[in-house]
Amino acid sequence: MNKRCLRLVLPLGAALLLAACASSRGLNKLDPKSRDFISKVRYTITPEERKAFLALAPEDRAAFVEDFWKRRDPTPATLENEYRTEYFARINRANRLFSGGGAPGWLQDRGRVYITLGPPDTRITYPRGVTFYGLPTEIWWYGFYYISFVDEYWNDDYKIAPDSAGQIATINQAQRNWNLPKEKMRKPGEIDETRSIAGLAVDLQVDKDATTRVSLAVPYRNIWLKSSGKSYQANLEIQIRVVDREGAEAWAFSQTYPIDIPESQLKDFLSQDFAAQASKQLKSGTYKLKVVVTNTTDGSRATVERKFEI
Repeated sequence: MNKRCLRLVLPLGAALLLAACASSRGLNKLDPKSRDFISKVRYTITPEERKAFLALAPEDRAAFVEDFWKRRDPTPATLENEYRTEYFARINRANRLFSGGGAPGWLQDRGRVYITLGPPDTRITYPRGVTFYGLPTEIWWYGFYYISFVDEYWNDDYKIAPDSAGQIATINQAQRNWNLPKEKMRKPGEIDETRSIAGLAVDLQVDKDATTRVSLAVPYRNIWLKSSGKSYQANLEIQIRVVDREGAEAWAFSQTYPIDIPESQLKDFLSQDFAAQASKQLKSGTYKLKVVVTNTTDGSRATVERKFEI
């Protein structure tokens, strides 16, 4: 035990401190690969698993890691471990979404909640505070439960607000049980409905010269915007595909639209819609239209399909 741990021992917390010091010693003995593993799985590993891993001999750690993910695999018969894939995908998305502050996004409070609970059902942002003299605030809704985050130092490092203290137990429970509802895990190729963009509206018009015009609109409030300095950003990828009755492609359109909203204008934008339009002259016939809008910032998606005739 190091001298600092000995000097800080207090009767009431002696047992906890001894455990912390022992854990610290265990971490210091790990090789870089094992240290990276124990760090990355902090949101899903149980205290018992962590203790067991730290006690293992170096030659036994690889087998532990393999078994660790295998026990969480919702579909063992397939090659892909969907749980592990989604877990690390959430870490990567958290790093992209919460790049401000002094720590990587996945280690910040918003990243921790995003990884353990997934994207919120509704996200409300107040870049200038809820009140006139308030601090930048975000409110995430999960069903009937909400979690508030406050940027106390205006440095884009949001912390869980005191008024959300009552939700900490819920968050911790989610951390312990995240792997239990396996039937809800995303299968390969399946759209994750928890990351869908709500409110996509598509209008289709055919002019007299057979020009087909596709207009679409998405409420800005339903688009996940990444905070970057004094602006909020996202990239919407729009794909339009039209096939004829035999399934042959008659029109393919793809374009990415960067969104960059100044912080001072965010409130106004959140009451408006993002809009885009594309057109193509087609021959007479029966067609099927498919529009896919993807927010590459967080991977959320919306799809609309319909048939039409010219």
